[in-house]
Amino acid sequence: MHSPVRSITGLLFSAALGAGVFAPWPAAANDAAADKKDHPSELESRFEALNQRVDALEKAVDDVLWYDKVGDVAVIDKVFIVGPPPAHPKNPTAMGATNPVKFWSYVFVPRQLDRSRKAPLIVLPHGGVHADFTTYHTHIIRELMAQGYVVVAPDYRGSTGYGENFYRQVDYGGREVDDVHAARNWMVENYDFIDAARIGIVGWSHGGLIALLDICEHPQDYQVAFAGVPVSDLVARLGYQTEDYRMEFSVDYHIGKTVNEDPNEYRRRSPVTHVDKLQTPLLIHTNTNDDDVYVLEVQNLIAALKAAGKKFDYEVFQDAPGGHSFDRIDTKLAKQIRVKIYTFLAQYLNPPAPIRTLEALQKAGYR
Repeated sequence: MHSPVRSITGLLFSAALGAGVFAPWPAAANDAAADKKDHPSELESRFEALNQRVDALEKAVDDVLWYDKVGDVAVIDKVFIVGPPPAHPKNPTAMGATNPVKFWSYVFVPRQLDRSRKAPLIVLPHGGVHADFTTYHTHIIRELMAQGYVVVAPDYRGSTGYGENFYRQVDYGGREVDDVHAARNWMVENYDFIDAARIGIVGWSHGGLIALLDICEHPQDYQVAFAGVPVSDLVARLGYQTEDYRMEFSVDYHIGKTVNEDPNEYRRRSPVTHVDKLQTPLLIHTNTNDDDVYVLEVQNLIAALKAAGKKFDYEVFQDAPGGHSFDRIDTKLAKQIRVKIYTFLAQYLNPPAPIRTLEALQKAGYR
């Protein structure tokens, strides 16, 4: 019998060979003086290619895990749909350069759903500058299935696991929001049991930013929204983040300028700039010990919404265990907070079996 570890190691080694990481150095490498500058950049590009292959492998494995983790309560599908054209095509006049960007979205439908009746929909964008929707969300999906929600979770442009070209399509606070909205529309157009008048959007961190921007641009398309520890102000955020993080935005295939060079472009991509557009019922959560999206950033959003005279709900949690992921982990407090979130959503979406107690959440989300 083959060892699973050896099998995975073999796959990674094969990926490395395919990426050329172990290919011989060019003859010029023997001349250290001549190759001193080129050598590191070539190595970095090879490891980047390997990283993309490993991301694709992780994505493939995680996609299989979904069936084990939620397949007993959900009918699972993964659909290939389209959003707007690329934000920054290298050659706009090339054939196909302005074709719609294709991306994958996960669809979860409760196994017990009565499809003869209309059902509410939750749109669930993932977080991370470059990340993807994974089984990290297992218990949240199980909890939503138990309540009778249909869920669509788009891996919008820039998500990991789909190769370098898709990774470089990233458009933070830009057309990625359009991708998420396209996933919402696709569900309404393709599932006749989705109730277009009972749609909510739920997101944490970067996903919270997307949720906020989406409801500001399309208030008529969402009946409710939840934004957990949402990225709210990119100008402020990049002021306290690392240089590596800032470079994720200023690279030539993304925004292409630093926040100092074009602060207005970063403001355009920030929810705090668009608070005057809010019409959708909204709940915001933040945590004082969040070491990723600092509480001050979210409090500035809350203050801006109040200054704009907007009605919304929010709660600032004091040093809740878990920091940035305090209400997504499996502590008793996290579960209690999710009950609050579900209670808020249910006011506007009227799911068939809303979760109202910790006991109900435990039964729904955990085996």
